[in-house]
Amino acid sequence: MAMSATEIEALIREALPDAQVEITDLAGDGDHYAARVTSAAFVGKPRVAQHKMVYEALGGRMGGVLHALQLTTAVPN
Repeated sequence: MAMSATEIEALIREALPDAQVEITDLAGDGDHYAARVTSAAFVGKPRVAQHKMVYEALGGRMGGVLHALQLTTAVPN
C-alpha cells in the first residue's frame, strides 16, 4: 500500500512544525516522491543529520510503505 503526499507532509510537519514541505509525486504511482523540506531545526546540522531527522519523522515507513523519497533539505533564508 502506497502513502499519499498529504500523509508524508503531515508526518514531517508533526516532527518539524516550522517546516515548509513541498512534495512531488515523481512517477504518478504514489510510490516515488521527491520532497523539499526547509526548517530552522536544520541550522548548524550537516546534511546527513538533516536527512536523518526527516527519515525519523517518517517513523520507519521508508523502504516499506514509502518505497522511494528523493530528499532535499534546506535552512530558511
